[in-house]
Amino acid sequence: MRSEAKVEGRKVRHLRVRTKVKGTAERPRLAVFRSLNHIYAQVVDDTSGRTLVSVDSRSPDFRGKSKSGGNVAAAKIVGELVAQKAKQSGIGQVVFDRGGYQYHGRVKALAEAARAGGLAF
Repeated sequence: MRSEAKVEGRKVRHLRVRTKVKGTAERPRLAVFRSLNHIYAQVVDDTSGRTLVSVDSRSPDFRGKSKSGGNVAAAKIVGELVAQKAKQSGIGQVVFDRGGYQYHGRVKALAEAARAGGLAF
């Protein structure tokens, strides 16, 4: 029962954040989702409803660099990869959507790695 309450709480927080954070064509949204074993990041244009860039810890790009996908080191690699792919797509600025999670640990590591990779937010 406790884990269900945590998931529901995160969903409520995420909806609250999403009322304020919108991605546009000029400045899309960098959305983060984390599970116990993996972390996912995608750059989304909310006006057209399209995912522009997507990277996760299950992708072949990632698998060559790390074995585990559920730790801070994996989040840093995913952040670097999403920044690299966004730059190749011509995206320089994004709005960060932490997905209802605390800005701590894996979420923070992904954000800092994306900033270091050249994304501005």
